[in-house]
Formats: sequence, structure tokens, C-alpha cells
Amino acid sequence: MPAFAAADLGATSGRVVVGHLSEDTLDLTEVHRFTNTPVRLPTGLHWDILGLYQGILDGLRGAGQVDGIGVDTWAIDYALLDADGALLGNPYHYRDARTAGIADQVHAKLDLYQISGLQYLPFNTVYQLAAAAGSAQLAAARHILLIPDLLVSWLTGSIGAEATNASTTGLLDARTGTWSADILRAIAVDPALLPPLRYPGEQAGPLLPEVAGSIGLAAQTPVTVVASHDTASAVAAVPATKPGFAYISCGTWSLAGLELDAPVLTEASRAANFTNERGVDGTVRYLRNIMGLWLLTESQRTWTAQGRPAELDSLLADAARAAPYAAVIDPDAPEFLPPGTVPSNSMPARIAAYCQRTGQPVPDSPGAVVRCILDSLALAHRRTLRDAAELSGCDIEVIHLVGGGSRIELLCQLTADATGLPVIAGPAEATALGNIGIQARAYGLVSDLPSLRRLIASTQLLRRYYPRAAPTSHF
Repeated sequence: MPAFAAADLGATSGRVVVGHLSEDTLDLTEVHRFTNTPVRLPTGLHWDILGLYQGILDGLRGAGQVDGIGVDTWAIDYALLDADGALLGNPYHYRDARTAGIADQVHAKLDLYQISGLQYLPFNTVYQLAAAAGSAQLAAARHILLIPDLLVSWLTGSIGAEATNASTTGLLDARTGTWSADILRAIAVDPALLPPLRYPGEQAGPLLPEVAGSIGLAAQTPVTVVASHDTASAVAAVPATKPGFAYISCGTWSLAGLELDAPVLTEASRAANFTNERGVDGTVRYLRNIMGLWLLTESQRTWTAQGRPAELDSLLADAARAAPYAAVIDPDAPEFLPPGTVPSNSMPARIAAYCQRTGQPVPDSPGAVVRCILDSLALAHRRTLRDAAELSGCDIEVIHLVGGGSRIELLCQLTADATGLPVIAGPAEATALGNIGIQARAYGLVSDLPSLRRLIASTQLLRRYYPRAAPTSHF
């Protein structure tokens, strides 16, 4: 069967997955996994981009001969290249604090939402670039490349900006799908720095000969432009066979929303902080970011550092026995965004401080902390999907929960209970499946997006969760 390699980089780890695909078969094999650990330098928090690229090369070397390669990563962050194509420093991490206060300066110059349709997040690319104004690196730059575009450039030598990821920057016009001259002018960025847009299914080019030779792949192995924003790939792999579905792509972040034909740019949508990002085939991912399992993984990191048990299955079992809704937090409260390394600023400490400040019982054990996180995420899922339905005028009949969070049965059940709607959980590997599916479509094995979704629905493990009680109020 044809084989395709997906280089899939998340905020905490990366991996290379190989998919074998036919008309009625889609199997995945993870061939390499590597950590994605940011590095704090005197200049701030950065990604180890060279280490990530090496991880991709190691994975492709172990993948064997494949018929194509696709790259997806997280969104928003970018790299600067000089006139020779050389990297100007390690890219900044979106959790770096350099954008503090920048948004107000940008908003004073123009109505950003009416142009980009993007939800407010303090680390959006538009604010990162505004924060970089006047820096030596930006002055020397001749290209701005988003992270997956940079990695594709190193593999193929070609330069472009994939549209689903470009739409997360705050630099794209939501109506036209093109770079916005007004926004670029407001933040003093030369439009010539931004490469031309390209779209899922286009060919970036074959592997560079020296790259192919170093990893043992055929010199003409094509690199396909996939939905390079990992959420866009995950949404493409939602196994929906009927309309009326909502999705939650649950991993480090929970991205909850709807797939629409056109953006929603109303004042009510802005006030509710919804984003309009591009999906495959001109669709719009109308969603809101929710601080997701980051809260859990950061808590586990703290307990591990303290020498306390932090094995996920045990924590989830303890959480299932803990009192429900004893305390809940707003997952998107700003104090939960940065990483914390010292005990007084650890995630469990911040959760405890939030509960104390809001007059709630403070979780007194790791299991109680995890239950607080999962209850809070389920309620956030409810709020977000309720708002999405009201703002878009669409009805929701079922929720598809994909990504790593689909493996957490308690979270899936709590989401069904909170929303009063059935939840179909899986596939956990939605991002890799979307990446590989777009490659397969370019190869001619899949005809369109609905066909890809039907194939995924028929070949991947899915679990169904139904509300255990009527919702407390109308959804």
C-alpha cells in the first residue's frame, strides 16, 4: 500500500508517523518520537528549532521509503531568515512574556477583529511582530516563515506560507484570505517579508538531494503542503459523516468550535472571543481556544519534580473518586498561561491560589486537583460550544472530541454530561491522520474531504459517550 510520513510537532513533543492507506484501510505506525523542550535564554523563551528539525530527520530516516511527506506543527510562532536564507536566531516561544501590553498598542491603530476575525490571544503573531519592531533581527530579515513553513523550506528549498496556519497569525484578511496590507502597515512590517500563500494539497517540491541522501530516501520523494496548523489537520480528520457536528481538538489546548462556510465577524463574536481560522477546502474553523491539558501536564511535571506519584492512570482513577465540582477554575485565566518551575508558582499552587481567591475549597490532593481541571474543562467546553451555536446560528447534534484528550474517558464523559450531547471520542491521532489524508488526496487515493472523513470513521477506534443526566439548563 502507498505509505506517507507525517512529521507532527506539538508544543511538548514531536513525532514522525507513517500511514499506509488504501480505499478501505488506514493504518498508522509511529516510528520516532522526540521531546520538544523550550530553552530559556537571556533574550527570552525560545524553541530549540534545530533539535526539532534533527528529530524530523531521524524519524524520516527510520520511516523507510515513503510516497510523500507532510509537516504540521503548532501555530503562531515564526522564524526570521536573512537574504541568504540563514536563520536569524532561535524562534521565540509563544509563552514568552515579550508581548505583554503590545495588544493595546495595536488595537489603538485599527479594528483588528473586523479584518482578521481572530480571537484575542496575547501571543498572536501580529503582537509578536509588533513587539519585535525596531529589533536588529527584524531589520535584517528578508523572510518571515511560520514554523512548519520553515521546516518544509529546509526539506525542499521552497518558500511559502500555508494558508491554514497563516490564518492564525492575525495578519490575514478573513474575508479575502490574503495578507492584509492595513494590518502590516499598522505594525510596520514590510509585506515583502511574507511569502506567497499556498494551500493543502499543493506540492512544496521534492526533497533536496542532500537531505534525501542524508536520510536514505529517494531524491524525488515529494513534500506535500498539508494543513500545517495541527488543529486544521485534526479538524480535517474529524470522523463526521453527517452535518450538525461540533469538534473539540483536545491536547495541550482544547480547540472547540464548528466548521463553517464563512467567517462570523459580528461584534457579539468579537466579545465572545471567537476566532475565524482557515480550514481545508476554504472552510472556516470557528472556534475558541481553551487552555487544555496543559493544566494537567504542568501539574504532573510539578509532582514528578517533587518526587510524588504522577502516573496518569492513577491520577485519573483518583479524580474519578473525587467529589465532582467541588472547585472549578477558569482555564483561560492569565495566571495559568506561563510555565512555572518553582514550587510557589507551580500549576497546582496557582490552581490552589485561584480557588482560595474565589472562595472555593482548595483541592487537597493530586486527585482532587485533576478532578478540578477536568470538571473545569468540561464546563469550558460547554460554554464555548453553546456560544458557537448561538453566534453562528447553527444547531449541534453531536460533539466529536479528537486528539490526546479523547483517551481520557472521564473527560469525555464529563463533556457529554455538561453539554447534554453525545460525544464521539477519537481518533486520538487526528492530527497525523489529517496530515496523511491530505497527502493521500494529493496522491489520488481520496477524492474529497467527506470521503476522507468516512474512511477515518470506518477504520479508526471511536468511543461513544452519552449524557448520564439531563443538562442543568438548555444547551
